[in-house]
Amino acid sequence: MSRITPFASPLLLGFDAMEKTLERIAKGNDGYPPYNIERILADSASGAPDRLRITLAVAGFSEEELEVTTEENQLIVRGRQVDSGERDYLYRGIAARQFQRMFVLADGMRVLGAELRNGLLAVDLARPEPERMVRKINISVPD
Repeated sequence: MSRITPFASPLLLGFDAMEKTLERIAKGNDGYPPYNIERILADSASGAPDRLRITLAVAGFSEEELEVTTEENQLIVRGRQVDSGERDYLYRGIAARQFQRMFVLADGMRVLGAELRNGLLAVDLARPEPERMVRKINISVPD
């Protein structure tokens, strides 16, 4: 039995990569670490575009244990805590946990930077204004 997807419509041409990305995202999110996404409005006088900020709760992770990368059109945040055997726990309720969180970026999105403060990792993104482009296509008539 074949599977019918929303992207199977003949009106949606060339969206195969988008479908694969959505399937990959649906499989890989376990909810950790929690995060917020907010829009930061720019000054109307400056003419700069609005920005987006992704804030992840990464309490217990140091700067060296976090990695922020972009691969193709994805922002990937990884955390790897090393469990040192130097401590002798009587009770351990805080686990050393690894994570990987992926965000799909639209074409043209740029990562401006990342900042770790008070257990929150903030990643700022620039969302450029899309160019409105109209192009006339000539119609040829064979002789």
